Amino acid sequence: MRDISRDPTPQPGDQIHQPGHPFDGFTVISVYTRAQAIADGVLADASTGDLAEVSAQHFPGVHVAMTATVFALIEQAVASPKHTNDCRGVWHDILWMSRVSPVQVWQGGRLFRVIITGTGRKRLHTLKAISHPDETGRPCLTIMLPDED
Repeated sequence: MRDISRDPTPQPGDQIHQPGHPFDGFTVISVYTRAQAIADGVLADASTGDLAEVSAQHFPGVHVAMTATVFALIEQAVASPKHTNDCRGVWHDILWMSRVSPVQVWQGGRLFRVIITGTGRKRLHTLKAISHPDETGRPCLTIMLPDED
């Protein structure tokens, strides 16, 4: 049997032992980690590269990522010739509003609204911020659309 205190990432074949959890007693059949999602392009890592400084300013010590659809929204805003958006500025606005403008708050996350110009007719976007541990137990934040998980 695997020692999950040394490796908290569930592996196929592990059984979940968490009383009160909806999956208590179930056996894990597949695992898709945050690192795999970043490598596959499903998530965009905002804790490295051009966005790292902005992410660390808002959430120091937390690994921050966004879904590919949120990243595409930022790219659309930056590409708009009518607006003078830059990637870091739009990302700053998103993270700032995630902190100060919750629409709905629940344990581990919140819905919030942010104005992003240059994304077409719609300017006011509702996004979701989920805070959770990564596969090693370190704190993470993921920004996504409300219907994404």
